[in-house]
Amino acid sequence: MSAIAALVDTALKTWSVLHTPFLPPDELAAVLTDIGQRVDVHAQPWGGYPQAERCRLAIAPAELSLDDQRPPLALVRISGNFLFDPATYIDFESALEAAGVAADDYGDIILLGERGAQAIVNPDSLPLITTALKHVRTVPVTVAPCPWDQLAVAPPQTKHLTTVEASLRLDAVASAGFGLSRSKMSEWISSGMVRVNWHVVQHPRYAVKVNDLITIRGKGKLLIQDIQTTKKNRYRLEMERTR
Repeated sequence: MSAIAALVDTALKTWSVLHTPFLPPDELAAVLTDIGQRVDVHAQPWGGYPQAERCRLAIAPAELSLDDQRPPLALVRISGNFLFDPATYIDFESALEAAGVAADDYGDIILLGERGAQAIVNPDSLPLITTALKHVRTVPVTVAPCPWDQLAVAPPQTKHLTTVEASLRLDAVASAGFGLSRSKMSEWISSGMVRVNWHVVQHPRYAVKVNDLITIRGKGKLLIQDIQTTKKNRYRLEMERTR
């Protein structure tokens, strides 16, 4: 956060628009909350597409417009044959960092199944990524810039859901919202794949509340809009899922 504070000070002193590195979603939310409470500065996130989780911020004095001031981004295609050795988000992140790419130089990774993945990156890191990234786990890969019109992300889709649950446990609510078995959801929660309000929660018994935002990488977001207690002391939840 101190680096962001220094960037804000520089933007104010130089009366200019400055860009942050990529921020993880929890830090991004905290920075936006902090800046939103100020009257002398404003910020706009951009991660390559509207529902991106990892974003860069454009920061400027409040009097300067941020229209057309999105932070520069590049899209790369990481190609390989993953048919017999499927790779996860963590595998691609580990491969990028093993190649010397800093964690704040790449944003979201979009899995392409057996064909590899796309990654949104800082354009300054393109020479390193395209030359140093040779393997993802055991699979040889090639890396090349990719046109933005080939970004493999579908437009966001929103669905309203209603469920009645015996408890407000995270595993129960999330399994209903994302359409997965409770045992699978408990496994994902325990392994750190599930975030509530952008923070990793690894306790299946965690009790959700109104306005909680549950996110699972690659599965979308689930917003708890309303909770009512039924006559049988169960919980009726109104939720909105976006993916």
